[in-house]
Amino acid sequence: MVDELSVEKLSLKFDPTMLNCETTADLKPLEGIIGQERAVRALKFGLNIKEQGFNIYVAGVPGTGRTSAVKDFLEEIAKTEQVPSDWCYVNNFRNSYEPKAIRFPPGTAKEFQKDMKEFITEVRRALPKAFASEDYAIKREETVKVIEKEKMEIFAELNREAEEQGFFLQSTSRGLLIIPMSKGKPMSNEEIMALSPQIREEIQKRRDGLRAELRSATIQARNLDKKGNDELKKLNHEVALYTIGHLVSDEIEKYNDFPEVTTYIKEVQDDILNNLIAFISEPKASPQLPFPVPWLKEASFRKYEVNVIVDNSDTRGGPVVMELNPKYPNLFGRIEKEAQFGVLNTDFTMIREGSLHKANGGYLVLPVEDLLRNIISYESLKRALMNKCIHIEEAGERLGFITTKGLRPDPIPLKVKVILIGDPSLYQKLYALDRDFKELFKVKADFDTTMNRTEKNIRKYAAFVCTFCRKEKLKHLDVSGVGKVLEYGSRLAADQKKLTTRFAVIADIIREANFYATQENADYVSANHVKKAIEEKIYRSNLIQEKIREMMEREVILIDTEGEAVGQVNGLSVMSLGDFSFGSPSRVTVSIGLGREGIVDIQREAKLGGPIHTKGVMILNGYLTEKYAQDKPLSLSARLVFEQSYGMVDGDSASSTELYAILSALSGVPIKQNIAVTGSVNQKGEVQAIGGVNEKIEGFFEVCKTKGFTGKQGVLIPYSNVKNLILKEEVVNAVETGKFHIYPVKTIDQGIEVLTGEKAGTRQTDGIFQERTINALVDKQLRVMAEKLEEFPEFIVGKRK
Repeated sequence: MVDELSVEKLSLKFDPTMLNCETTADLKPLEGIIGQERAVRALKFGLNIKEQGFNIYVAGVPGTGRTSAVKDFLEEIAKTEQVPSDWCYVNNFRNSYEPKAIRFPPGTAKEFQKDMKEFITEVRRALPKAFASEDYAIKREETVKVIEKEKMEIFAELNREAEEQGFFLQSTSRGLLIIPMSKGKPMSNEEIMALSPQIREEIQKRRDGLRAELRSATIQARNLDKKGNDELKKLNHEVALYTIGHLVSDEIEKYNDFPEVTTYIKEVQDDILNNLIAFISEPKASPQLPFPVPWLKEASFRKYEVNVIVDNSDTRGGPVVMELNPKYPNLFGRIEKEAQFGVLNTDFTMIREGSLHKANGGYLVLPVEDLLRNIISYESLKRALMNKCIHIEEAGERLGFITTKGLRPDPIPLKVKVILIGDPSLYQKLYALDRDFKELFKVKADFDTTMNRTEKNIRKYAAFVCTFCRKEKLKHLDVSGVGKVLEYGSRLAADQKKLTTRFAVIADIIREANFYATQENADYVSANHVKKAIEEKIYRSNLIQEKIREMMEREVILIDTEGEAVGQVNGLSVMSLGDFSFGSPSRVTVSIGLGREGIVDIQREAKLGGPIHTKGVMILNGYLTEKYAQDKPLSLSARLVFEQSYGMVDGDSASSTELYAILSALSGVPIKQNIAVTGSVNQKGEVQAIGGVNEKIEGFFEVCKTKGFTGKQGVLIPYSNVKNLILKEEVVNAVETGKFHIYPVKTIDQGIEVLTGEKAGTRQTDGIFQERTINALVDKQLRVMAEKLEEFPEFIVGKRK
């Protein structure tokens, strides 16, 4: 027979002398993270290697410290790195639809923006003053006078010649008219018509000759006007250049080490000289509008502004950017628009940076789940990493939905390390389905959910508690409180030799325990406060568990905790409510009859059984065939079912339970209903480990407590699950006082002996099982059923009626 487990194997005992302190206030705060050596090593490698494609995917479940670890590592490494360049956009005077990007040393772009603003302000002040000066007025007047004098001389000469030929030049709105004269006076039309035809013809010939000279004079006058305009432009250019030349020289001298900047300053100078009218003319009165339009007054000068999109003047080391909402505009920037009289307008001053610009030269951290929800963001990120540059464009244009003419800013060179944080399953899917992913994210940092429970790690765990309490200004824990936290950490890990690394869950328990300690005005958080925090957390979520337990107590759900029954076993399962999981017993029954169907899973037939559960049931057929059908056919029709189960059933943890029910039904030996069973089984009859062993044991314990202890109740578990036992104190105390029992088994034979109180029996050398044993009774019944089936040839395979 199998011995029940001793109390020492049901939970852990914490040795308070291990910490050498009375409270966590006496401990040194933790530096770095614990229990993630593999992930830390991968992070160090991924962050230090600079070659292309070695971006990082941090895999792990939430609460394991993955985000905090990445942030701490990045901030530490970034301190030693060089501050990246500033970037700004300026107007492209040749093509305003393609703004130019200019790189600056860190902190310089903001200064350049300020310098250009002051430069334009000074130009706008100096030019009107220069062109309003008396010296400029004199030079302009002299230039105009020279041209006017030449024009007057041309027309004076023309007038003399006209007079000599008997004509008079009269200026009208239609131009100069050539009018004949007689006796020093202009002739009227009547007088001209009164002349003889010969004289009129002579006058017309002379007029035509004079008209040709008039056209020549007019052309000369126009050329003089053009010459005058050119002279005035030259004068204006000289005056303007003299006025702003020193300002331009100062800017060029200051930024002489940046060829792109000096080129841009010269282009600004040329544009100013070509658009002097905007600087020297009096501003026109704005139309009276019912709303303010500040852009209207400054619109012509916006092209001289500098749009700084990356300013690292306050950055120390490399930038670390965590973008928690990786939408396309948030990552790659956007081009804003403003409404002007019902029309959307934009220019280079409305280009806005994205997270990639801010992280350029440093590190960018992204949650992969949110990134994949914005598929255009993910695809664009891959393109940016492969092409090593950032393009700012409309999302619609990126997808090909928008074809209107818009800004196409210069791309900015990209050098960034991208760290994706997400679930391990997403990594596997991306690696298998996205060929670009494996080329761009070559480093995987896998965060484990557990760590070894060594003396060194226990001290680090306590140091984490100390650090956390100091960081959040909570009451420190005494030694008993630390011991309870460690016990809870092992319970979450479901292993006596492990501790959970889901520190977010541990932190929540410490916060809640601190709340109860504060209510009691305690100096420190003790084990009682931690225990209450755990119990209260469960109580807030276990309403469904209580309802099910109540239904069992009132026998709405039928569960026996005493007595015996043939072909009936109390199986154990785990129900998950998301934030809370609990164990609950289920009655498993079997019915046996003649037939060739073998074992029929009613759950599967009703489409309420999952594939793993179906596999477990099929394994039972293999076990029975190998053990009992070597000298006879397996002539059996057995139907298995979870009674009062109305939802999906999956998993193989009940396969041993189902096998015990079949063996009981075949042998006719009843099974004790005071013992519940869990454990999977293989075809060789070995009982295998299952999950949720603590919840399952406690679930049956609660039902027994509700119905009343008899001193004989207990649970049958796989021997390989003993190391996973971290049971509640109440269960441990019940085992210690003999109210409850836990039996570890390695094989089905061991388990059936515990459940029936009869020997399982082994096969002797003659091939027959020992008499008056369970296996002998099963073998005998199967032989009888095989012989009986011979009486019904229609059931025999391959034999006709």
